[in-house]
Amino acid sequence: MNKVLLILILSVGQLLSAQIDTLALDKGNAETTQIDYKKIKVTQYLSLEDDKWTIELDSKLSGILEISVNGKSTPITVTQGKGNVPINQDGLNFVKAGRSLSLIHLHPRSHQLKSIPLWTSLIPPLLTIVIALLIKEVLVSLFIGIWSGVMLIQGGNFLSIKSWVSSLMTAVDTYIINALSDTSHLSVIIFSLMIGAMVALISKNGGMLGVVNKLGRFAKTRKSTQKTTWLLGILIFFDDYANTLIVGNTMRSVTDKFRISREKLAYIVDSTAAPVAAIAFITTWIGAELGYIGDSMALLGLAETQTPYALFFASLKYSYYPILTLVFIYFIISQDKDYGPMHQAEVRAVTTGQVSPAATQSEDEPNMEDLSPVTGAQPIWWYAALPIFTVISVTIVGLLVTGFESAGSVYEVEGNWSAIWQSLDGNNAFSKLGTLIGMSDSYAALIWASFSGLALALVITVVSRTLPLLDSVHWLIIGFKTMLPAILVLVLAWSLAGVTEALHTSDYLSNLFSDRINPYLLPGLIFILAAFIAFATGSSWSTMAILYPIAIPTAYAVCQSAGLDPALSHEILLCIIATVLAASVLGDHCSPISDTTILSSLATDCNHLDHVKTQLPYALTVGLVSLIGITLSIVLGGGWIVSGICLAACLGVLYAWISYFGKAIPHLDHSSAEL
Repeated sequence: MNKVLLILILSVGQLLSAQIDTLALDKGNAETTQIDYKKIKVTQYLSLEDDKWTIELDSKLSGILEISVNGKSTPITVTQGKGNVPINQDGLNFVKAGRSLSLIHLHPRSHQLKSIPLWTSLIPPLLTIVIALLIKEVLVSLFIGIWSGVMLIQGGNFLSIKSWVSSLMTAVDTYIINALSDTSHLSVIIFSLMIGAMVALISKNGGMLGVVNKLGRFAKTRKSTQKTTWLLGILIFFDDYANTLIVGNTMRSVTDKFRISREKLAYIVDSTAAPVAAIAFITTWIGAELGYIGDSMALLGLAETQTPYALFFASLKYSYYPILTLVFIYFIISQDKDYGPMHQAEVRAVTTGQVSPAATQSEDEPNMEDLSPVTGAQPIWWYAALPIFTVISVTIVGLLVTGFESAGSVYEVEGNWSAIWQSLDGNNAFSKLGTLIGMSDSYAALIWASFSGLALALVITVVSRTLPLLDSVHWLIIGFKTMLPAILVLVLAWSLAGVTEALHTSDYLSNLFSDRINPYLLPGLIFILAAFIAFATGSSWSTMAILYPIAIPTAYAVCQSAGLDPALSHEILLCIIATVLAASVLGDHCSPISDTTILSSLATDCNHLDHVKTQLPYALTVGLVSLIGITLSIVLGGGWIVSGICLAACLGVLYAWISYFGKAIPHLDHSSAEL
């Protein structure tokens, strides 16, 4: 296997080294080789005097040419086929002229102009995924993906030892450091560390055991335990990170008791977190969603027709994947059937009592600390319930406080919250609340919440005399330690996302479907594109950020040029709004480099690749049915009635699919199910 991997990497390196075109530039203007940009042949020049790239067209036309550089549209004057385009001195430039695409790098010191094949921007994420599946080690796979991407960014000379060493150092001192210096990333790290410390304390002081005993009233069988986990995942709807960490850590002991595999628990946790956060009206996602929708509508001059919140609400009828995923989980649980790798995991857990795939933790599993209650600890449920409730309530309060602060600044309203509330956009209290939450600082709210929960857990542990202060702090630090493996994976995943951003991976993919699309097929194509971008980049948020500004104007232009009825055009626009969001979640679920997928593996103490492998068939099943559903709903004219009928038909297909392809899990009674 290692030989195969080495041959794969060297072969790709030789191929890239042969294709990347490099020219050392002297003083003045120098001409590179001619590059065929699909329909337009362009000759590249560089003027070292004004640091502008001169584009020359074979047609020798004169006039105004619309050029897009790194997503920013710039009209340039072309005289006899020549025009100057400003580009960055250092880094890659994604240049688009009509259907002509180019990835250009200018090194400021060596004065080398390099044209890198656009398809190579897919190599880092895909190489990461392939290597992870081959060697079953995520950290090494992620780092190789980052390393390969940096080599491409620096010119892609895979046959030079100097290039290998230089890119290795740059991967560490630039991309990993940049991932750590991002304030939002640091907020997630600190939030995760404090949640881990809180879980450690409420586990050692007996509180978690008390919660397990309380939940035992509802979780009396394997089926009812899974339904309880599913319901908790839906109830904690306001944030996917909080949802994952709270539900995963809380229910792990309960599901172990009934021999539910860690893979199944990770799937339930992961597949309720993002879907419910994506479609709920009051969540930490809503601000970004409304912002993207509002900006795109303003660009089209349609901002006055409907508010972003109204458009979001109207688009929910096409949010097939999140809705179908939530119901699909319930179908799986209620029928007590599974298929594919998940069925194998469940059979193993039920028949052997081995909830994790490895026989011992040292073989394959994360090295989790023993967080069983200390000797003499009382299983008092509120020792754990109060800190967890504090995390939830302080998050909500934090969202409101930061939302009012932000709204007061944006609307330039001085005074109390009542005055700010009156100035908010929205036709009713519900839409105003959505606007307020959308303007909040969710990261600050999560930091406040996790710190408050940890502080309360520490006070309860010490005041109850379950543990002295010194021992409590010791276990608090142990809680930090349990989060370290996932944080390392998160940092590398963020670094890889930075590499794919520098390579303009998303720009390249999104431009594949920029025009010549049948309006009825547009939602389906956008669905596939969004899912693939989220899968390759590991981020549904970045996928939305990239695609919304492209997909919404494209859909409007395609519908206008096709002369569609305005009502149908509006429905296609709504479908596109929902599709970008839904497919982003699908790609996020399938991707082993997704932060929420990684957090789900951590919170449930499940081997990460086993979680990805068992969740993938379920996500793809629902994704395929969702793709067919949205396409049919638009072909049939759209609207609430049509979409409702199509949604019901999709649910019927999923239920029948489980009934036919699902295999029953061996039944154990309550007494034999306990470990």
